[in-house]
Amino acid sequence: MPYFSTLYITAMHQFIKILLAVSAFCCAAHSYEWYESGNFYQIYPRSFMDSDNDGIGDLQGIKSKLQYLKDLGIDGVWLSPIYKSPDADFGYDISDFRDIHSLFGNLGDFDQLIAECNRIGLKLILDFVPNHSSDEHEWFQKSERNISGYEDYYIWRTPQIDEVSNIPVPINNWMSRFRYSAWKWSEIRQQMYYHMFVYQQPDLNYRNPKVVQEMKDVLKFWMDKGVDGFRVDAIRTLFEKMNPDGSFPGEPRSYDPNCDQYDHCSLINICTRDQPETYDMVYQWRNLMDDFATKNKVGSKVLMLESYADVDLNMIYYGNATTPGAHFPFNFELIKNTNINSTAEDFKSAVDLWLDNMPAGHIANWVLGNHDQHRIASRLGVERGDLLNILIQTLPGAAITYQGEELVMTNVHLSWNDTVDPKACNTNDPVNYEKLSRDPARTPFPWDDSKNAGFSKADSTWLPVGDDYKTVNVKAQEAAANSHLKIFKKLTTIRKESMFRFGNYTGILSNNDNVYSYKRQHENEFAVVVLNFGKSQEVVDVSSLFTSIPSKLKVYTSSLESAIADGEIVDASKVTVKGNIGLVLLNSSTMAKVNLILLIFSISFLIL
Repeated sequence: MPYFSTLYITAMHQFIKILLAVSAFCCAAHSYEWYESGNFYQIYPRSFMDSDNDGIGDLQGIKSKLQYLKDLGIDGVWLSPIYKSPDADFGYDISDFRDIHSLFGNLGDFDQLIAECNRIGLKLILDFVPNHSSDEHEWFQKSERNISGYEDYYIWRTPQIDEVSNIPVPINNWMSRFRYSAWKWSEIRQQMYYHMFVYQQPDLNYRNPKVVQEMKDVLKFWMDKGVDGFRVDAIRTLFEKMNPDGSFPGEPRSYDPNCDQYDHCSLINICTRDQPETYDMVYQWRNLMDDFATKNKVGSKVLMLESYADVDLNMIYYGNATTPGAHFPFNFELIKNTNINSTAEDFKSAVDLWLDNMPAGHIANWVLGNHDQHRIASRLGVERGDLLNILIQTLPGAAITYQGEELVMTNVHLSWNDTVDPKACNTNDPVNYEKLSRDPARTPFPWDDSKNAGFSKADSTWLPVGDDYKTVNVKAQEAAANSHLKIFKKLTTIRKESMFRFGNYTGILSNNDNVYSYKRQHENEFAVVVLNFGKSQEVVDVSSLFTSIPSKLKVYTSSLESAIADGEIVDASKVTVKGNIGLVLLNSSTMAKVNLILLIFSISFLIL
């Protein structure tokens, strides 16, 4: 019997190899890097999964749920900061760039996480926070004491002293992103230091070559650990404009009626963002990462940037053929230019803005949610949840999904007493704090309907779970006949097909600009995506919008409330789409191929 079992297992493994080879043959044979059409998933570690029941998520918790992400169709997992930190800004104030926050575990736990990612075929991306450190970092403590070699690790200036109050006067009018002056007095050094964010986050001085090298060494440390790339935080603020004499000019007022005098938006930030030196630093990091990959004969390391700059400035981050930059700066046009009342034209314009300006040969990317934004469904409409996931998953390039958006989660209301985000707390406004708070999108992930949504067995969690966790959770959506989660999985599956990996894009508005449709085609395979952003039902003549459309199309998937079954045949000349509903349509031959590959992988997983 054992001998027979061994033969059986060997035969099954050979069978699986044949099936997967057939699958690879079915897919177009193109050479591409994993991130070019990659599906990235952002994890906010405090809120993903708690393994030690202290009410805060951790690395072992993440490790225990990696298979969920693999099954979800994710290629790369991006972790918000996990470094050692006193948590003045929940991990973005780093006291040691080479160590793990004790709440999340230790370096051994991180090594296990990397190993598990490698085992199941997931790439791991870390947040890189180069703009600042914590004021508890060894570098700052030495710099504050003027210890030799560290004097200029941060941005120090001697202020004037007010003759009446005898209080130091800020160096200029620059404002922190978290309100009030961006200059903080140090009794120890008898000078002021600059901080773009909370005062516990002093800005590093990138005009000091030692700082530049220190941060390059940080990148190398984590690449040696095996990470597959970095998402760079707050890249726009890396450098500040400086006069030839070393002084800093003030910024002009914006006269924005929505900003008071203590807010950064009361100024036009021409001196504290988007300085020319920033782009060169990105190019240096990319060169370092490419050299590391070549020298160590490992796969390419991906470099992604957080930048809310105008599109023309963001394009500079890509670099050029001789001086490559980021693989892509995050595309926030869909966040910046849309709201709950946005039309199909608004969404198409945001898509076209990026595609029309992106340098040839580079990678587009699409972002609608993250830890700094309110939930997509709350910002843009719950009824549009699936439609927006269809949009993100079927456009050309990479897709970035924030944890929970596959479930179409909504904001969690938090009382003033439960609010912990310094951006909200610094308002000192118990009435309007939620407008600025980032906490509503950072609450614990709902795994099931048990205590604390299955996130933790603790008596309380660092932020409360949502009131709707009994029905909005992974377990419930996996058990349902159809759900947001199942639609998302279908989208990530077809996204691996050639028309979505390599295909061209042709977009068009129709039906009084209520409907945004586009065709993705590669060779003889194509898909048509129909998105009705209007409130009323529309009948769309797909055959007149695009060339070479057969008379009949099959519905691959659609929004949960579409009332259209997957696999249903529709007349291409009159596709009926309810308001706020999206459809993915395939021709019969493409549908047959997709079904074959789905069957192959299903059999493979069953055998394994």
